[in-house]
Amino acid sequence: MLDATLAELSAALAAKRISSVELTGAFLDRVGKLNPELNAFITVDRERSLGQARAADAIRARGDAGPLAGIPVALKDIYCTKGQRTTCGSRMLEHFVSPYDAHVVEQLARAGAVTLGKCNMDEFAMGSSNENSYFGPARNPWDRRRVPGGSSGGSAAAVAARMAPAATGTDTGGSVRQPAAFSGVCGLRPTYGLVSRYGLIAFASSLDQAGPIARSAADLALLLNVMAGFDARDSTSLDRPKEDYTRNLEMKMAGLRIGLPAEYFGEGIEPGVRKAVEAAVAWFAAQGARTVALELSRTKLAVPAYYVIAPAEASSNLSRFDGVRYGHRAKAYEDLADMYSRTRAEGFGAEVKQRILVGTYVLSHGYYDAYYLQAQKVRRLIAQEFALAFEKCDLILGPTAPTTAFEIGARADDPVQMYLGDIFTIPAPLAGLPALSIPCGFDEKGLPVGLQLMGTHFSEARLLGAAHRYQQATDWHKRVPRETPL
Repeated sequence: MLDATLAELSAALAAKRISSVELTGAFLDRVGKLNPELNAFITVDRERSLGQARAADAIRARGDAGPLAGIPVALKDIYCTKGQRTTCGSRMLEHFVSPYDAHVVEQLARAGAVTLGKCNMDEFAMGSSNENSYFGPARNPWDRRRVPGGSSGGSAAAVAARMAPAATGTDTGGSVRQPAAFSGVCGLRPTYGLVSRYGLIAFASSLDQAGPIARSAADLALLLNVMAGFDARDSTSLDRPKEDYTRNLEMKMAGLRIGLPAEYFGEGIEPGVRKAVEAAVAWFAAQGARTVALELSRTKLAVPAYYVIAPAEASSNLSRFDGVRYGHRAKAYEDLADMYSRTRAEGFGAEVKQRILVGTYVLSHGYYDAYYLQAQKVRRLIAQEFALAFEKCDLILGPTAPTTAFEIGARADDPVQMYLGDIFTIPAPLAGLPALSIPCGFDEKGLPVGLQLMGTHFSEARLLGAAHRYQQATDWHKRVPRETPL
């Protein structure tokens, strides 16, 4: 059961071949066995999880259960969870216990899912490797010397290592898709506003988006069916009719127009990544899909624009962590200003401090027009370029990241190189577009390669359908890390 899909687990629970208590206990046992080395979970409350599982078994017994009832799901530790510690991977919130649930947590609870635990992450979602966590880095199950990606690295590692059948993440500049690629699992960033951000601890409000991580595209569709929906508490939540995101899982490939941007296949891509992605392109073409050559010339502007806009929003959002209302407070200080300074110096890690400083600088008098306003103009140009591209194609295909997972510490002294690793994932958030990553092979080191598919707004069902059809013909998503046998 540890290697089963969500649909298979749901069928087993419905047929009473296993109970939610038994299933949850099995995953908790695996967490207990593997987490000391992988560090994928920050908080696990066994009794809380088993209590939810017993409630789910009661719902199943009444015969009114949905597909996710009784299935354990891990939560990225950025989702507020009532009565449970929510740290955001930071010393600032090390002991914070949320008084309410995030909208996504409410939706999962309403569906009868069981909260398995809270997963490790880069502090306040700032990072691409999970090395910025106050609780130490999560490790990649395929090679424990390497990063699992970030910021949702703990969630991706947990799913890859079969410590959880599915997990939630958040994607600001690629933080669902990139760790999914590095860890050999599937991750989806929905259209901005499709999933409520209520109860997500904010990093960059115009970019943050909740998304699912699972082993297959079909599992992502089941999760999105529950996670998506209007929420009046989030002013950016979109009020639109409910969809069934599983409806296109058997879609035909013939006639599908797949855009291949020249910029996504240029220099800087590792040979193993290129080979795997080009093999995926060949498979789609063999099924009758039509490839379309594209130019997305503004791709090179996405990273600098993002690293102006995101820190600017972070500097505003993180100003609330001052030691006054909740979170860490310095023990020794002379006056209010000194308390603010010492609290933030102690509570925030180096990457968070760096981004706050950058964000404050670009918003300051004399620099706002030169940096922040210009970045927003570039953002609009990138969105316009995508709009024109989707007049020529239905999906855009390319690598999720130019490399596979790198060793822990390898890029610690080169933040620019770290940031450039997000070059293919950042454009979609800037334009508010949906995108997903699925496994498409392995490089010469035996590390997973991620294939990214992007679509126009609200094209999640088509993205998931194309990904599912590819996964029906391949088994990359079924591979289990050799270092974490079942």
